[in-house]
Amino acid sequence: MRSNSNDRRATPTDVVDSSGGHDWRLGRFPHLMRRRIENVLLVSSAYESFILEEDGLLTELISSEYVDLGLSHAPTLTRVATGEEALTAVKNGNFDLVITMPRASGADICRFSQAMRETAPRVPLVLLISNELELTRLGDRREQLNFDDIYVWQGDAKLFLAIVKVIEDRWNADYDTRIGGVGVIILVEDSLRYRSSLLPALYSELVKQTRSVMQDGLNSMQKLLRLRARPKILVGGSYEEGLELYQRYRDYLFGLITDVAFPRNGRHDPRAGIELIRHIKSEMPDLPVLLESSDPGNRALAESVQSSFLHKRSRTLLHDLREFMLSNFGFGDFVFRLPDGTVVARAPDLLSMKEVLPTVPGESIDYHARRDHFSNWLRARTEFELARHLRARKRSEFADAEAVRNYLIDAIEDALGRNRRGLVEDFSRKHFASDTRFARIGEGSLGGKARGLAFFDAMLARTQLDRKYDGVRIYVPRSVVIGTDIFDEFLDRNRLRRTVLVNADDEWVRATFLSAELPAHVVEDLRVYLRHVRYPIAVRSSSLLEDSQFHPFAGVYDTHMIANNDPDDEQRLRELCTAIKLVYASTFYDTARRYLESTPYRIEEQRMGVILQQLVGSRHEHYFYPSFAGVVRSYNFYPFGHMKPQEGVASVVLGLGQMVAEGGDALRFCPAHPQVLPQLAHGEKFLDHSQRGFFAIDLQPDATAPGTEAGLSTVIARLDLDEAERHGTLQAVGSVWSHENHCFYDGINRPGVRAVTFAHVLKNEIFPLAKILCDVLDLGRESMSGPVEIEFAVNLDAKPREFAILQMRPYGTGGDYEPVEIDGIPEDCMICRSSQALGNGVIDGVTDIVYIRPDAFDAARTQQIAGEVADVNEKLRSEGRPYLLIGPGRWGSSNTWLGIPVSWGQVSAARIIVEASLENFMVDPSQGSHFFHNLTSVGVAYLTVGGPSSNDFVDWKWLAQQPAESETEFVRHVHLDMPIEARIDGRSSRAAILKWSARTNLE
Repeated sequence: MRSNSNDRRATPTDVVDSSGGHDWRLGRFPHLMRRRIENVLLVSSAYESFILEEDGLLTELISSEYVDLGLSHAPTLTRVATGEEALTAVKNGNFDLVITMPRASGADICRFSQAMRETAPRVPLVLLISNELELTRLGDRREQLNFDDIYVWQGDAKLFLAIVKVIEDRWNADYDTRIGGVGVIILVEDSLRYRSSLLPALYSELVKQTRSVMQDGLNSMQKLLRLRARPKILVGGSYEEGLELYQRYRDYLFGLITDVAFPRNGRHDPRAGIELIRHIKSEMPDLPVLLESSDPGNRALAESVQSSFLHKRSRTLLHDLREFMLSNFGFGDFVFRLPDGTVVARAPDLLSMKEVLPTVPGESIDYHARRDHFSNWLRARTEFELARHLRARKRSEFADAEAVRNYLIDAIEDALGRNRRGLVEDFSRKHFASDTRFARIGEGSLGGKARGLAFFDAMLARTQLDRKYDGVRIYVPRSVVIGTDIFDEFLDRNRLRRTVLVNADDEWVRATFLSAELPAHVVEDLRVYLRHVRYPIAVRSSSLLEDSQFHPFAGVYDTHMIANNDPDDEQRLRELCTAIKLVYASTFYDTARRYLESTPYRIEEQRMGVILQQLVGSRHEHYFYPSFAGVVRSYNFYPFGHMKPQEGVASVVLGLGQMVAEGGDALRFCPAHPQVLPQLAHGEKFLDHSQRGFFAIDLQPDATAPGTEAGLSTVIARLDLDEAERHGTLQAVGSVWSHENHCFYDGINRPGVRAVTFAHVLKNEIFPLAKILCDVLDLGRESMSGPVEIEFAVNLDAKPREFAILQMRPYGTGGDYEPVEIDGIPEDCMICRSSQALGNGVIDGVTDIVYIRPDAFDAARTQQIAGEVADVNEKLRSEGRPYLLIGPGRWGSSNTWLGIPVSWGQVSAARIIVEASLENFMVDPSQGSHFFHNLTSVGVAYLTVGGPSSNDFVDWKWLAQQPAESETEFVRHVHLDMPIEARIDGRSSRAAILKWSARTNLE
C-alpha cells in the first residue's frame, strides 16, 4: 500500500496490529516494506538507458527480489532523453524516483534540479555522474544543485539497485524497525565515489546472507519471514546525521561503518569518525564498528576505539568489506487441467508452452481459454503484449478448440521471435539452440564490451536498419556472455583473489590461472554450448569498465580465437576453458595494471566478463577469415581537404581486423566521401605502406606456431596477398599498379603488383560499405549521445552477404574546447610544432624528454628501441616523473616497419607523445588502433609532426644540445632544470611545445 503523501513516514499507528511487539505471524508480515519505489523516471540517452535496464541489474535484480517477497510486480522504468521531457513527464505522471545523467538533463544541470524541485518537491531526485570532476567543473554553482543524492557510476549496474534500496530503506526504516524489529546498518560516508562503491557491495552481501539464512527456515513461512527481515542500510554524510541515525535506531542497530573525516558542526573534521565511534561505544561497547580511511596510519586509531579497520586504497577493499560483514552481521508453471481438475500437462515457461500445446487435449485448451487463464499467466510472466492480444480475442471468435490451439501456437512463436531480438537471454541447457542470438551464463553484469553489442543488437531491431539493404544482412554475431559473477566465483573458489591483487609476473599469473578450475556448473554449460556450436569462436574480454566513455581499456585484455573443429568434443571443451582462463588472467597482467594506474580505478574493482562470439567469415582451403574487416569512428582527427571531422573515418583491411587494432597497414577513408583516397595519389610510394599481407585462422588440427598459448592449438596466420588471390578474396578489394602508366587499375585481371585499394567496394559499390557505415555511425552516435567507434567484419561469400557489428563503444573527443593561444610564438621558442594534434589545454610541469635519436634510428631494430624506451619509462614512472616522448612513425604499431611497437605499459608515464616524420621515414598517422584509442581517452596529448611539405617540425638540434641524463644506442633522456610547456588547441588541432627559456621570454 502506498501513502498518498510522497514524504510521509510510516508509523506504528498505520498497522492493523499496533502493539509494537515482535509478533512474526505471517498475517502481519506483509505490512513491512509498505512504501516502495514503483515508478522510476530515467533521464538519459538511449545507450545509458540500455545499460541500466538491459544489463540486468536494475530490472532483473529488483524483479527477482519482488518475486522472492511474494509481490506481484517490479518497479516500472520510464525513460526520457532530455530535462524538458522529464519535467513534462513528472507533471503528467506519478513517479517515485527521478534518476538523471548530467548530459541528458540539459546544459544547465543546476537549473534543471531547481525546476524539478519546484515541479515535484517530494519526489527523490538522484544525479549520476561519471566522476567527481563533473561536479568540480561547476565551481561555486555546485551549491545550487538540488539533488537528494549524488552517485558516481563506475559501470556496475548494481549501483542502481542500491539507489532504490537506500531510498526505500530510508522511507520504511521507522515502520519496519518498530513493528518488525528489522535490523539497521549505519554508513557514514561523505565521499561520493566511495559511497557509490561501498553501497552496491553492502547490498550484494546482504542479499547473499539473507538468501543463505532463508535456507535455514523449517517451512515456507519462516523462509519468507527471514527474507523480509533484511537489515536496512541508512546513510549519513556528517557527524550530526550519523549521531541522529544512531539515536533513532540504536535498539535495532547491527553495526556502524564510518569514514574518519567528514563534516562536524558545519566544518570538515579529520577526527569526526573517531569521535562518533567513541560516543556510540560508550553506550554500546560491543557494537561491531568498521572504520574506513585512505590513510593506513589510522589503523592505530581504529584499534584505540575497538574498531575494525578498512583501508580505502587497499587493492582488497571490497573483499575486506565482505569479510567484515560475514564475520559481524549475522510464479509458477502453467498447469493444464481438464474441466474435472485432472492435470494433463505443465509448462514452466513460454518455450515449453509452445512445445506442450500441440499434445494437450482440446477440452483442456477450451477450458483455459474460456477463463482467460492464458493471458493471466502471460501477464504474470511480463509477456504484456502477448497477454493483451490474447485477452482481446474471445473463445466465441474461434470455430473450435483446434482453431484456438493453432492461434496460440502461432502467437507464441511470433512472440518468441520478437522477444529474442535485442534480448539477452539467460543461458538454459534445456533451451539453448544454435540459433540463440545472445545469451548470458551467470547472473552478473555483461561487462562493457558485451553491453555495447547487446545494445546495438537491440537498436537494430528497433530501427529495422538490418532490413534496409537488399541482399545484405546487418547483424551482431551470435554470442554467449559469461557474466562477471562467474569471474568472482572463479577467483574465490581457487583462492586467487588475494594472490593476484599484488604485483605478479605475467607468466606466473598465466600459469596459475591455467592450473585453476572453472566452476563445474559453468563447464557443464559450456559443454552444452559446444554441442550446438561448431563454427570458429572469438573468446573476448568484456570487463566491467571496458568500453566506458572515458577509459575504454581498448586492447588491454586478451582475445583468443579457437577453431572449434577438433573431432574430440572434450578437446574442444578443454580449449574453450583454456581460452576463458587466459582472458581472466589478462585482467592482472602488467599492461592492465599500468593502464589502471592512469585511471581513478583500482584493479580490485575490475571484474571480467567473457564473450563467446561467432567469428565472421568463410573457409578458404584450411584458412578461415572474413572478406574484409575494420574499424569506423564517428570523429576524424585527421580530416583531408573538404572532409569534416564529424563525418568520421574508417580503417579497413582484407582478412581479420586484428591488423587494424594493432596499428598495422590499412586503408583509411571517410564514409561520407568514399572515393576520396589521397594516399593513392602518391602512386608507387603507396605500395610501401599498403597492406601486403593479412591475418586468417589456420584450421589445420596440427597447426602450430612459436608463441602459441599453452592449451590452445589455434594459430592466427599471416598470409601473403597471393594466397588471397588464389582464394578469390582479393578480387573484390584489389587493384594492380602499372609501372608503365604509373597508375592503379581496378581489379586484378592484369599483370602487375597487387595492392589492396578497395576500389570495387568504394568506387564501384559492389557492396554498399560506405553507406552502411554512415548509417551505423548515425545510429550509434544518436543512441549513445556522442561519438562512437565500431568494429565490423564483412562476408561477401554468405547468402545474403553479411555486415557484422563486432564491437561498439563510446569515446570522448572533448568537443567543447577552451581557447589556447598558439599564434605569434616564434619558431625558435618551440621544441615542436604540429598541425595534427589531439587534446586541448596547457600541459606544464614536465621536465623530462625522452626521444629517439634521428641519426641512429633504424626501422629494422624498432623492437630493440621499444625495449630501451620501456627501461627509461619504468625509471621515470617509479619516480613519478611525467615526460615528453618523441619518436618516428606510429607508436604502438604491431608492424615494426611502421613505427616503434611499444605496449601501453612501456610508455605509461608519458604525458605528451609525438610521432614524427623523418626524411626517409614518413608514415600516415593511425587512428584505428587500440593503442591510439587508449591514449586519447586518458588525456595524453598526441602530436603528429608531418613531413617537409607541412609547417610542422621538431627542433632536433636543440634537443641534441641539452645534456643527457642517460643515453643508449637509440634513446636519449634529457632532464631540464625548468619545465617545458605544451599548448594544444583542440579547435584547430594545432599544438606547440615551448622551451622553458622561451616561455620565460614570452612571459
